[in-house]
This record gives sequence, structure tokens and C-alpha cells, in this order.
Amino acid sequence: MTVFRIAVLPGDGIGPEVVATGLQVLEAAAERFGFRVDFREYPIGAAAVAHHGDPLPPITRDGVRQAQAVLLGAVGDPSLDGAPRHLRPETGLLSLRALLGVYANLRPVSVHPELAAGSPLRPERLAGTDLLIVRELTGGLYYGEPRSIDRDAAVNTLRYTRSEIERVSRIAFRAARERRGKLLSVDKANVLETSQLWRQVVSELAREHPEVSVEHLYVDFAAMRLVSEPATIDVLLTENMFGDILSDEAAVLAGSLGLLPSASLGDGPGLFEPVHGSAPPLAGKDVANPIGTIASVALLLRYGLRRPDVAERIDAAIGQALRDGARTRDIARDGETVLGTRAMGERITELVRG
Repeated sequence: MTVFRIAVLPGDGIGPEVVATGLQVLEAAAERFGFRVDFREYPIGAAAVAHHGDPLPPITRDGVRQAQAVLLGAVGDPSLDGAPRHLRPETGLLSLRALLGVYANLRPVSVHPELAAGSPLRPERLAGTDLLIVRELTGGLYYGEPRSIDRDAAVNTLRYTRSEIERVSRIAFRAARERRGKLLSVDKANVLETSQLWRQVVSELAREHPEVSVEHLYVDFAAMRLVSEPATIDVLLTENMFGDILSDEAAVLAGSLGLLPSASLGDGPGLFEPVHGSAPPLAGKDVANPIGTIASVALLLRYGLRRPDVAERIDAAIGQALRDGARTRDIARDGETVLGTRAMGERITELVRG
């Protein structure tokens, strides 16, 4: 029997709760499809600072390198907002991405018809929305040097190289080719030299992919397009900070951040996590939506373990649960029964088992 080793990083806030439901679903899928999963749990974020004095301690670094895929909950704790940068939970996340070399972040966004009324956008505007955001993840402002802050000034550096742009763009072109054949590249080339290089590289690669139609948009107009005409977007490719902002904006299409998964891919183990944060006020209350994590488990199976058949089973179970009326607090409307985190996880787990 095939055994897959998964590094599990529950993290902070609601992370441990939603990760527990994701593992429950993954175990049910493994049992149904005849493989085994070897979970190894490691600390990250504020939890790691509390026990190891490091948001990404050596034990975690070693563990993720030996895994075939990494499942992450969330990081962040307001008690460390004023801490030195090397002790902030988010530094652990950035270090993890750099360690794994996961340079391409994939965030699929689709609208479940049953939840269309929960979006602030009109249902007819959402009809047919099925897009994929491909965000460059290990370059740009978040990693650029030099960086500094003092009482009177702060400095960050925005830098991109041709090779960084090429490798993430190739993933986006491949995804577009396998989807509807449309690529929307987002930049700010009228202002930023890094964006001018970005547009140049994407345009050069477009000549290698005549089967993919390419459109370039400035990020401000793309942000408007994302909410005004979301169904016209197939694959949206952009740099690190723009992708961070646009992918969170896209949550309004689905109806809740709690629904959205992500996959971060590179040359080694992939990193899979929901797009929401640690949400400390919700921690321990059994109210967080676990669907983003469960959908991230499906991406882990699809991209990390090369088991698209199992991923499709989990995606179908999520869809069926929503069609059956299963709702957590963030997506429930007046009069609908609300399930807790564990109950929603159990409902989807049973559907995976069949």
C-alpha cells in the first residue's frame, strides 16, 4: 500500500481546528481509495515562538523538507504585532515559502450556485465565474532587500528578475492551456520598471503559446474588472503584492474567505493552505468554516500527491454538502441551520466515504 508523508503545520488561532477537519477528510479519502497517509505535525508561527523562540524552528524546517506535501492552517497572533521582525509569525510563513521554493501560488475561485445570494454582488454578475489566480510568491516587495524602518522613515525594495517572472508565467500559461485558453496578466507598467519587465517577459512567452490569448491590464483596472466582470477572467497572473490583494478581493465572489483554498508550488514539496488568516477571536469556538482547508486538501491531492481522482471526490463532497444545505456561520442566511467547524467537517467526511 502506498504511503504518503504529509507535514502538518496547524499554526495559530483557528488553524488547529480547521486542519483537524482537513485531516479527517484526508484520512477518509485514503481509506476509500486504498492508500495511507503518514502525518507528522510541526510548529509554526506564534505557537512556534512560544515553545521554540522561533516562528519557523529547525525541527519544522527539517520536517517539511522530508515531506511530500505540507498542509498549513494559519499564522498570526495580535500579541506579537509589536515584536521584532524575526519573532513575528508572518516571518515564519515567509521563511517557509522561501525554504520550500514555492514560487507559484494558485488560488481557484468559483461560485457555488447555492451561495450566490450570499455575495454582495448580484447573482447574474457572478454567473459562470470560475477563475484561477496565479500569484508570484517568493519575490517582490515581501522579500526585497534592503529593507529598514526607523522613527522617521521606512524602506522596502521591489525587485524582480527575468527568471522569477518566467517560471511563474510558465505555470500560468500551462494552466490557461488546460482551462479556457485565456490569460490575464496584471501589472502597473505605466509606473513601475519591475512591471515593465513583467509585461515584456509575459509578452515574449505568449509567442510560445499561440493557443492562449493574452491580455494585459493595470492592477487598478483589473481590481475593478474582478468584481464587475468576473466571469470574463480565466487565469489571472500577477506579482506578489498585487496577487495578495486581488486574491483576497476575489473572496467576495465566493461569499466568504472561509471557502477558498490555495496551493503553492515550486520544485519541491508543495504548500497547501486556506487563504484566510488565523482569526484569533474565533479560535476555540467551533465556528470557523473548514471548507477552505478541506478544499486545500483536495489541491494537495491533485498537485502534491498526483491523485486527481481523490481530489475530485473531495470537491464533489463539498459541493454536495452545500447543495444539501450545510452552512457554517459565515455563509448562513437568516433561517438556515448553522453547523460548527467539526459538524461541517463530519458532514463532508461522510460524503467522501460514500
